[in-house]
Amino acid sequence: MSQVGTSVIQVTASDADDPSYGSSARLLYSLLEGQPYFSVDPDNGVVRVSLADMDRETRENYTVIIQAKDMGGQQGGLAGTTTVNIALSDVNDNPPVFDHRLYQMSVPESATAGAVVGRIWARDRDVGVNSHMTYSVIDGDGRDTFDISTDPTHMFGVITVKKRLDFEKKQSFTLKIEGANTFEDPAFRQRGPFKDVTIVHVSVEDVDEPPTFDLTSYVLELREDAEVGTRLRTLSARDPDGANNSISFSILSSSDPDRFFHVDLLSGALMAVRPLDRETRGWHNITVLATETNNPSQVSSASVAVKVLDVNDNPPTLPDFLEAFMCESTKAGQRVQTVAAEDLDEPQEGPRFHYSLAPEVVNNPNFTLRDNQDNTAWLVTRRGGWSQRDLTVFHLPIVISDVQPPAHTSTGTLTVRVCSCDHHGNVMSCAPEAYSLPASLSRGALIAILACILVLLVMLLLMLSLRTHRKKPYLCDQEENVHENIVRYDDEGGGEEDTEAFDIAAMWNPREVHPHTKLRKDMMPEIESLSRYVPQPCMSAGDGNVQGYVLAKLLEADFDPSAAPYDSLQTYAYEGEGSVAESLSSLQSGTSNNDHEYDYLNEWGPRFRKLAEMYGVLETNDPPVW
Repeated sequence: MSQVGTSVIQVTASDADDPSYGSSARLLYSLLEGQPYFSVDPDNGVVRVSLADMDRETRENYTVIIQAKDMGGQQGGLAGTTTVNIALSDVNDNPPVFDHRLYQMSVPESATAGAVVGRIWARDRDVGVNSHMTYSVIDGDGRDTFDISTDPTHMFGVITVKKRLDFEKKQSFTLKIEGANTFEDPAFRQRGPFKDVTIVHVSVEDVDEPPTFDLTSYVLELREDAEVGTRLRTLSARDPDGANNSISFSILSSSDPDRFFHVDLLSGALMAVRPLDRETRGWHNITVLATETNNPSQVSSASVAVKVLDVNDNPPTLPDFLEAFMCESTKAGQRVQTVAAEDLDEPQEGPRFHYSLAPEVVNNPNFTLRDNQDNTAWLVTRRGGWSQRDLTVFHLPIVISDVQPPAHTSTGTLTVRVCSCDHHGNVMSCAPEAYSLPASLSRGALIAILACILVLLVMLLLMLSLRTHRKKPYLCDQEENVHENIVRYDDEGGGEEDTEAFDIAAMWNPREVHPHTKLRKDMMPEIESLSRYVPQPCMSAGDGNVQGYVLAKLLEADFDPSAAPYDSLQTYAYEGEGSVAESLSSLQSGTSNNDHEYDYLNEWGPRFRKLAEMYGVLETNDPPVW
C-alpha cells in the first residue's frame, strides 16, 4: 500500500574506464524486469514504486533486474546487470472476519467454573501483530454465566464457564461476541472497522448431580452439660435433578471416631449421643454426607463445626506440691508465699477465685491469708521470733472457691518450713535436712568437704578389710595342727552313767551305724553326739569318710523312733580316722579304766610332751605339784 514514487533502494555501478575520456565511463540505468511495479532513475539508480495499492495478501515477493550501460546508453556501450529481490511488508489493512455468523456449543451442567466450553476464530488476512485479536462478550443472556478470553497465540477466543450451571433452571444461553484487532493503523482507518461480531448459542446438558446442602458449612454451639440426645440442628439437602430422588444422611466415620454425634438417616437431625467435655475437647469438626437413595454413587458432603460451650464444672485447685520457705528472722506482717489457683474452666472477666484458711486453722497465731481480689492470695506471718528448735514445719489447709455459678470449692495444703538464712536472706538449711548451701561457699570449702568424704570412705573400706581378715580359715598345715594344740570341750555330758544322750560306739566306728534299740527319755537333746578332735591332714568337704559319717548320722536321726517330735540341733564334731594318737576325748573314759591313764603320752614324742606333763605320770621321783 505504499504510494507511487516511494523509494525502495538505490543501486550503484562502477566503470574502470577513465571518466575524462569521452563518455566511456558515463553510465545509464534501466529496468530490464519488474515493470509495472517498480521503476529506476536512469541517472542515479534509485528504485521506486510505480504502481499504487500493491497488496501483500495478493503478492508478497518481486524480482527486479537493473542494467547499467556506459557510453550513456548509446549503441556500442558495455553493460552490467544486478538483481534486486523486493518483499512487501504487512500492514493492517484487512479487518478480521468470523467463519460463521452463528456457533452452536454445549456444556454439561456439572461443569465447574473455568471449564472450557469451546473456541471461536475471527480470521485476519494480515500477519504478525496486525492479526492479533481480542474477544469480548458484548451482549446476550449468558454474559453473566460465561466468559471469553484470548489464547496465547492471540488468535482464538476461548469460551469458559463463569458460574455454576443448572439444567433444571435454564437449558440454553446466547452470547454475542466481538473480535477486534488489538493494533489499528491510522493510515488505513478508512478501510475499517477492524472488528467483527458473531453469535454463540450454548446448550446446557442435563447430568445426574449429587445432592446439595442448603449451606456448604455449619457452625453450631452446644453446652458441655447438654443431655445426651440434645438436637443441635436439622441439616437440609436435596437432589437438584428433576427426578428429585430421596436423600439419606450419615456422618463420615473418620471425622467422628469417638462417635459423639449422630444424624438421623432420613430427617438429617444432628444430635449429641455422648457427654461432652470442653476441657478435654473444645471443638468437634465432623463431616455429614448426603447420598441419593436410588444412586449411592451420588454423594455430597458438608462440614459441621461444633463448639462446646463452657460450664463451671471444675473446682479451682492448688498445685499438688506447694511449699514455702521462710527465715528464722522473719517478722510479723511479712509475706511468705503468693498463692495462685488453677481452674480448667474457661476464665471470666474479673476475679473468680476466693481464698481463705480452713476453719480449723483460721485463728492460728502464726499465719493469716490475705485475698488480693485478683485471683491470688498472700500468706502473711502474724508473729516473729521463729526458731528451728521449735516447730519448723507448718501445714496450712487453704480453701479455694470460684464465684461462677454453680460454685465449686476445693482444699489444698501449703507446707511452710522455717529455715536458717544468711544475712542476705538466702536459705542455708531447713530442719531436718539441708535445703541449700550458702551462696558465699568458696571452692576451697567444697574441696575440703569432698576430701573428708573420701577419708571416711577409705576408713570404712579398711574396717571391712580388717573384719574379713579376722575370720581365719581352717588351717591345713599338719605341723601347725599338731603343734601344742589345746582341745577344749565345753560340754560335760551326762556323766559316766549317761548312755542315752550319746552313742559312743557309733563315734568310735563311723562306718558302722547301729540303730537304737532302746527308747530315749522324753527330752530335748542339746548335742546328739560329739566325737574326738584329733588333728588330721586337710581334707575337702567332699571326702568320703566325712560325707559318710554325716549321712549316717542323718539317717540315724531320721529313723530314730524315740526322737522328739520337733526339730533339734545335733552337733557332730567328727575328727576323721587313722590318727596314731587315736582320740583324746574324755568321753571315752566311761569305757575302761585304762583311758584315765595318760602315761602313753610320753611315747608319742616331743610334740605331746606338754600333754604328758599335764595328764601323764612323771618319770622322776619327785612328788607332783598341782
